[in-house]
Amino acid sequence: MKVQKIAGSLGTEITGVDLSQGVSTDLAQEIRAVFLEHLVIFFRDQHLSTSQFMALAQSMGEPVEYPFVKGLEGYPKVIEVKKLEHERHNFGGIWHSDTTYLPQPPMGSMLYAQVLPPHGGDTIFANQYQAYDELSDEIKQTIEGLKGISSSAKADVSKTREDRLKTDAKEAKPSSIESHHPVVRTHPETGRKALYVNVAHTAGIVGMPPEQSEPLLQHLFQHQVKPEYTCRFQWRAGSLAFWDNRCTQHYPVNDYHGYRRILHRITLAGDAPR
Repeated sequence: MKVQKIAGSLGTEITGVDLSQGVSTDLAQEIRAVFLEHLVIFFRDQHLSTSQFMALAQSMGEPVEYPFVKGLEGYPKVIEVKKLEHERHNFGGIWHSDTTYLPQPPMGSMLYAQVLPPHGGDTIFANQYQAYDELSDEIKQTIEGLKGISSSAKADVSKTREDRLKTDAKEAKPSSIESHHPVVRTHPETGRKALYVNVAHTAGIVGMPPEQSEPLLQHLFQHQVKPEYTCRFQWRAGSLAFWDNRCTQHYPVNDYHGYRRILHRITLAGDAPR
């Protein structure tokens, strides 16, 4: 197994591994160590059936169902992340950490390319350890101990789900979900602090009036996705990404109108942020 960083802040590509052959306990430990160090890892030229993709996910954690969209037939914990030729909005097309509105948001997510446009459709990831570390001392003191209000119903992110809810919704009218999580969370495995708000889901701050919380959140939203904190991944057939949802955000670039893009996603169970 070889490891090659793709950017200064986060992200590494792992080569010399054929995931279709299964992942031994020793290999899983190696991959997890790289994952924890580099926050998002990428594999190229993989050829996985849905059952093999699920087996890989199970070697890394506990797959869980996505709350709003139905999974594949026979694989309820595997969803299609897709945009079709006639659609204008891409699924999750805004900076976010996955489903932070849940009481226990996922530890991580895996995405495996199925159908790709001839150009575009990259995904950008941002390092939230670095985003926290490089806040001013004044802002760090201000946000220490605060809890964010995370909602599934913010307008901009809801718009990115509309096409999928028309065709693949679990419920005719999905209910909204809300949870309160620390603005700064401590990673349960590394012990490092990460900024844990995101423009897609964080709707306010507990106990703080909007006229105070909104300017603070807007500052954090802009700060946490500085180019210096990011890496950009260009998808190819057989590409697979696995990111740590506890200390990263991601943004799928919507620059391929008129083309189809389909990936399979599995999310892995996490803990209540602390």
